[in-house]
Amino acid sequence: MQSAPRIVVVLGTGGTIAGSAASADDNVAYRAATLPVATLVGSLSLPAGVAFESEQVAQLDSKDMDFATWRALASRVAAHLARPEVAAIVVTHGTDTLEETAYFLQRVLAPAKPVVFTAAMRPATSRVADGPQNLADAVAVALAPGARGVVAVVAGTVHSALAVRKVHPYRLDAFGSGDAGPIARVEEGRVRLFRNWPEGEAAKLGLDRLPSDPSAWPWVAIVTSGAGTDARAVRALVDAGCAGIVVAATGNGRVHAVLEAPLREAMARGCAVLRSTRCLDGTVIDAAGASGIDIPSAGALTPQQARVELVVRLLERREGGGGD
Repeated sequence: MQSAPRIVVVLGTGGTIAGSAASADDNVAYRAATLPVATLVGSLSLPAGVAFESEQVAQLDSKDMDFATWRALASRVAAHLARPEVAAIVVTHGTDTLEETAYFLQRVLAPAKPVVFTAAMRPATSRVADGPQNLADAVAVALAPGARGVVAVVAGTVHSALAVRKVHPYRLDAFGSGDAGPIARVEEGRVRLFRNWPEGEAAKLGLDRLPSDPSAWPWVAIVTSGAGTDARAVRALVDAGCAGIVVAATGNGRVHAVLEAPLREAMARGCAVLRSTRCLDGTVIDAAGASGIDIPSAGALTPQQARVELVVRLLERREGGGGD
């Protein structure tokens, strides 16, 4: 008896990979999120013993990514992962906020099966579109033996959701993984593994209790520390009800002197604070007696990742307290 095929579910959210332009030579002035995910999947070759399913979760330019889409995507990913016949999930996404969505899903789900994000820097109508190859590579990663967790596959490189960040506004290889480095590379459909797949413990969140009202999600802002920094930004955010603040600090997580007292005041008033670094690589290393060390460190998280981390922590805190 022939065994049932393994299923790879492809969830579409829009982005440049589903974009189109008036000219095949135009790679900049295009409209994102115009093609349905079923069209993208239709161009893929089916590996033996594998079947595809596709579902349109959202259709937007990822610069406009929102909490409602995060909620819907997390719910659909969790539902498909629970199906025993589903081997993996591929998510097509825009590049602008891919790192945030991928980090969110890894933190709230920490899936044992692979959830593979992919994207494109050129629209689907481009004469030299990169989306089809990125999607094919994502499927190869999704079916790789031992693959697990949330990863991103762009330009033949596999990045962990815990480390991925967009580092270039135009190049095809627009993503990096900082000091951690990539997990693997895809070469002619084969995955060459360098280090372990992402793992972790899922957040203590009931996905059905993620707020359906976007305004009910925790408001977390990023404040940048730099020359001539003004402390009024921190005080204004706290006075306005901001639930969390990430400081994109200079160098080794060092905070401008004028921000230190306001940030401590913010924490005393119940506003969660994390101290990250503006540097794209490396981690914040604290030393005893260093200025500002009592402001919690985000470690190796970028400011964008630290913001998502605070959102998840605040949602967990709310869940534990029984609030919505």
